[in-house]
Amino acid sequence: MLDRYLHRLYDTIISRGYLEIERLDFDELPQRQGIIEGRLRFPDGSLLDFDEVVIIRNEQLVKLRYAYHYQDESGERIFRYDNAPHYPEIFTYPHHKHVGSTIEPSQIPDLSDVLREIEQLIFGVD
Repeated sequence: MLDRYLHRLYDTIISRGYLEIERLDFDELPQRQGIIEGRLRFPDGSLLDFDEVVIIRNEQLVKLRYAYHYQDESGERIFRYDNAPHYPEIFTYPHHKHVGSTIEPSQIPDLSDVLREIEQLIFGVD
C-alpha cells in the first residue's frame, strides 16, 4: 500500500512534463512509514515546496505530517496547506490553509489536488 502510494505521487509529478524538478526524495522507513519531499518549479517561476510523512496504520494510509507551500517567483507565499497544530479555532483543526494573511479550514489535500489548484492559477485549466 505504501509503495503504491509513493509510486502514484511520483507518477503524478513526472506526468507533468512542464515541471522542473529541483528536488524529489522518496524514502520508505521501517515500520511502514514513508517520507516524500520535493521542490517543483513551474513555467512562470513559481515554486511548490512540499513534504509528507505517511504511515500505514490498521491497513489505512495516514498522513502524520504534511505541508504544501506554494510561492511566486519572488518568494511571496500564494498559499500553504499544512497540519501544524495551531489555529485550534478552525473547525478542521489541525488541517488548514494559509491564503495571504488569512487562515481557512481545509481537508487533508492530496498532491494531485494541490497541483491542479496551481495549474488553475497559472494556466486557467481545470
